[in-house]
Amino acid sequence: MRILPGTPYPLGATWDGMGVNFALFSENATKVELCLFDHPEATQENHRLGLPEYTDQVWHGYFPGIRPGQLYGYRVHGPYEPERGHRFNPAKVLFDPYAKAIGRRTRWHESLYGYRLGAPAEDLSKDERDSAPYAPLAAVVDPSFTWGDDCPPRTPWPKTIIYEAHVKGMTALHPEVPERLRGTYAALASDPLIRHLQELGITAVELMPIHHRLDERRLVDMGLSNYWGYNTLSYFAADNRYTACPDELAADREFKMMVRALHAAGIEVILDVVYNHTAEGNRLGPTLSFRGIDNAAYYRLVPRDLRSYMDFTGCGNTLNMMHPRVLQLIMDSLRYWVLEMHVDGFRFDLASALARELHEVDRLGAFFDIIHQDPVISQVKLIAEPWDLGEGGYQVGNFPVLWTEWNNKFRDTVRRFWSGDSGQISDLATRLSGSSDLYSSGGRRPQASINFVTVHDGFTLKDLVSYNNKHNEVNGEGNRDGHDDNLSWNCGVEGPSEDPRVEGLRLVQRRNILATLLLSVGVPMISGGDELGRTQGGNNNAYCQDNETSWYRWDLSPTDREFLRLARQLVQLRKKEPILQRRRFFTGRSVNESGKKDIMWLAPDGHEMGDQEWRNPEARALAVRMDASAIDEVDVHGNKVAGDTLLILFNAHPRGLSFRLPSEAPRALWQVILDTNPYARLERRRLWKPASTYQLRGRTIGVFRLLHRSAG
Repeated sequence: MRILPGTPYPLGATWDGMGVNFALFSENATKVELCLFDHPEATQENHRLGLPEYTDQVWHGYFPGIRPGQLYGYRVHGPYEPERGHRFNPAKVLFDPYAKAIGRRTRWHESLYGYRLGAPAEDLSKDERDSAPYAPLAAVVDPSFTWGDDCPPRTPWPKTIIYEAHVKGMTALHPEVPERLRGTYAALASDPLIRHLQELGITAVELMPIHHRLDERRLVDMGLSNYWGYNTLSYFAADNRYTACPDELAADREFKMMVRALHAAGIEVILDVVYNHTAEGNRLGPTLSFRGIDNAAYYRLVPRDLRSYMDFTGCGNTLNMMHPRVLQLIMDSLRYWVLEMHVDGFRFDLASALARELHEVDRLGAFFDIIHQDPVISQVKLIAEPWDLGEGGYQVGNFPVLWTEWNNKFRDTVRRFWSGDSGQISDLATRLSGSSDLYSSGGRRPQASINFVTVHDGFTLKDLVSYNNKHNEVNGEGNRDGHDDNLSWNCGVEGPSEDPRVEGLRLVQRRNILATLLLSVGVPMISGGDELGRTQGGNNNAYCQDNETSWYRWDLSPTDREFLRLARQLVQLRKKEPILQRRRFFTGRSVNESGKKDIMWLAPDGHEMGDQEWRNPEARALAVRMDASAIDEVDVHGNKVAGDTLLILFNAHPRGLSFRLPSEAPRALWQVILDTNPYARLERRRLWKPASTYQLRGRTIGVFRLLHRSAG
């Protein structure tokens, strides 16, 4: 086969219409061989060709005549010296870190390990068995795609409402989706699913990881899989498990078609990405890609024990963000997903691990510096999970401008308040108004707070009000996995109940929690399926349950259909009221001649909350008045933003309370627009005079809009 020098950039396999340029970074390798396979079932490469050039630590070569669809891997030569950080082993076929498509998934076998399993010296003993029949293979792609008039929605942060979803989980059981499409990108792009998202009113889907993942051998042996996908093998290839077409190379195209359809519906696509660790695990894990290409460059090694990995993720390893080529890998991946796949943003799993320069988290680390100056990535939505598992890894509120953060303080406060915990009033007020204590410094605004109460990790909303304890037995870990402190309340009975009083209380608690989320300043995120009443039977760590434990059910009970209607109503209320989409924090100061403040916190008797009320540990009720005249903002056309003044009543007491509505200007009236009591009969036109009393049932929220009657 004719081989030309080629170029060291771009990395990966690049088809130019005549042939393919292969380029692989390895700083410490002594030789790199390209292995070409004829078929996914091949047990050996049909060609093994040395890359002829080495430029700037990149091995490269150009091969005329190779076309898209070609399956390939690498064999990388160098020292096998784990005690010095090197784990080269040319007996192992390695997956290209820049591969854009998966040609064959991993087939578990002992030969995938670089050392001899069970040997006395463990990973110090080199394994010479050939992994070619079992190793994952990459495939050359043709990147051409007709995007047509695709245009990113570019929804402003204050108007964003996020829906966290799993591609397969959301679509696997939908009765209106053809069975052959269920569980795929095509299903998520289908009319029934898009219609559901539009009717719900969300503006963005945050997809759980769709980068190609590895199912851990332990899970495969148990008949399970890494369903959530937080075990990345490829940062460029879309997972081909979610393709409808039998052709395994169709993932790239089907993903693009899904994005195009969602964009046409006005819905952004945000990817949950896992750049903090890879699927190769700790020093006893398999050699599939990075470890065999250049272990010392790609991974953070313990300085005085280069045989071992620094683990800030709990997954065995941490990518070496201090190496420029690793930073390049991540930035190239991010740009690829924006420029080639048209995604609108990213949620970074365990983002604190990306900011570690030496040991402590450095908010001015190289990763942030590069993100901020990048003309592509700095313009999309950036969401941090602002913690990792290492020392000093909890960094909520400490990320720089451009970044938003998952706000777990919002989650915990809302859970505690509605579970009846004491001393939550002050924290609740802070979270409802945008968490200024976390985000007001450093130039950030309320939209830096991604508000959530439930996500994939933990109880679903229905389970949050149905279980005090986790029930993870089916995961095969003796119920030891998953969080123990869930801040949940089962409303009197653990698990399913036929007691109508228990089920009635659970329903109103769900309504309260969802209403609190969507009536708070910041960016709300709904956990997919919560609006449908999804349950996992008390499993709070269903990462390995690719079955009906995790899949969304669409055969709704009358109660769940009513809950879905409430969810739609709450989202529409939020989208209609600019006061809930504020771009700036409340000041707590008077805003006009009336003397009214932009935000006022009121006790049930109508007077403004004072120090004594805020410090009262037994206080479980309050009201908040948000003044629309305080919205000192203009729209894109320069017109002043106008909206309604809202009054929201919160009562977490088990008993009903009488709330005195605030006094207002002459001819003003309060109109009740929402009561989370499912049995309340709201007359939409019923008006309440200022200073009158509204009876709010125990564990309920009431929402009012201020109206002004015209003279005469």
